[in-house]
Amino acid sequence: MPVWMNWIDHPSPVAVTIISIALMLAIGFLMTRITKLLRLPNVTAYIVGGILAGPFCLNLLPTSIVEGTSFLPDIALAFIAFSTGEFFRFSTLKKNGGKVMIITVMESCCAAVLVFLVCWLVLGLNLAFSIVLGALATATAPASTIMTIRQTGAKGDFVETLLQVVALDDVVGLVLYSIAISIATAVFSSSGFRIENVLIPLGKTLLLMVLGGGFGLLLKWLVGTRRSTDNRLIIAIAVLFSYCGICTVVDVSPLLGCMAMGMVYINTTDDERMFRQLNYFSPPILLLFFFRSGLSFDLGSLVGNTGALGAVPLLVVGVVYFLVRILGKYIGAWSGCRLAGKSPKVRNYLGLALIPQAGVAIGLAALGARELGGEMGHALETIILSSSVLYELIGPGSAKLSLYLSGSYSNELETVAPVPAEDEDGRKKSEVELLIERIQKIQSEIPAHTESENERVFTEAAEEYYREQNHPLRRNSRRRLF
Repeated sequence: MPVWMNWIDHPSPVAVTIISIALMLAIGFLMTRITKLLRLPNVTAYIVGGILAGPFCLNLLPTSIVEGTSFLPDIALAFIAFSTGEFFRFSTLKKNGGKVMIITVMESCCAAVLVFLVCWLVLGLNLAFSIVLGALATATAPASTIMTIRQTGAKGDFVETLLQVVALDDVVGLVLYSIAISIATAVFSSSGFRIENVLIPLGKTLLLMVLGGGFGLLLKWLVGTRRSTDNRLIIAIAVLFSYCGICTVVDVSPLLGCMAMGMVYINTTDDERMFRQLNYFSPPILLLFFFRSGLSFDLGSLVGNTGALGAVPLLVVGVVYFLVRILGKYIGAWSGCRLAGKSPKVRNYLGLALIPQAGVAIGLAALGARELGGEMGHALETIILSSSVLYELIGPGSAKLSLYLSGSYSNELETVAPVPAEDEDGRKKSEVELLIERIQKIQSEIPAHTESENERVFTEAAEEYYREQNHPLRRNSRRRLF
């Protein structure tokens, strides 16, 4: 029992829940202050905060919180999957989707197959466990990569390819996971492995994916064009939660359906504002989810054997998974770029930028742990959590190295903003003239500022306040007072 619960006489379950949630949010926020100094993503802060507050370190939260928030993985992944659907714009995919899909499928499938073969054939792990772990190897965390691109100001073909691959990478991961978990549950079936045990869950998933597209149309109809900002958010969350509830009733993952919902919505409305609104709302939910994942992390199981995995220590499995996934990502990215006809710089260094893994993989691991259950499910979640922390530690560095080696950014002003050294008359420009022209070129490439929704509301409120304060009746009343 946490120490702070002894300070309260007969704490009610409601009080314990409220205080625990407050502690989770506060500790998660404080940890981001540390990871920000280390230039690490917030996901790392949330996971590490959960581990520190968990039973193996400070023991600040009761175990009932982990059990009572089992719905968080479904809700968090619903937001993530819906946001992923935004990247499936048909107009964008028609332009350059072919080459990007080749690269994405190659790097995802190569990592999945390599992890599966090593775990099953080399380490001798359980078949179902190896299949699910291989599927989880496909997911990539875009936060570290995007953060590094913004910090360096990198641009060019390498950056464009990287962003498109990262956006579609999780989509391939969701599909492969849905197939893998269907096969794994069929292997564990009491009636033995039968093809119908695989086809029936996949059929349910496809039907609910179609239903998710229908919910996307429903969301479009309910939101309309005249809803206020608050009501748009309320309707979107109600639709997402309703769909997740239906999936839970029939015991099917909501991932592909929520992704289909987002895909249908963006292609029928072109409403990017909805995705931004949900992104503003989801951070506390995602914090609680990742923090909860850290709470359930079993530090002691890493150094011991689990009967479900045989004689191989979990620490060895985690290290092998960590290294083999990196190798699979690099080989797959290199092969995909070669098939797509990309330049050597893109081909040789793209795999380095695909190392980070966190959000989607952790959510899928939580769902997989629930499906597999027992020691096997616990081991799956422990491996993904521990490796994700390591991936996020080396991810930003590897992404920055790939951007530098590919020539996507430079610290030299002459390379960042090249200008002619001579004018039209052939006269050589002075250093001051070259500096001024380079500054002007950089300023011209900076995108124009667009007023955000918050800025617009604040401006309107300020203008209304100014009008009220300068109204003739208000001015006369002030004169009478003084």
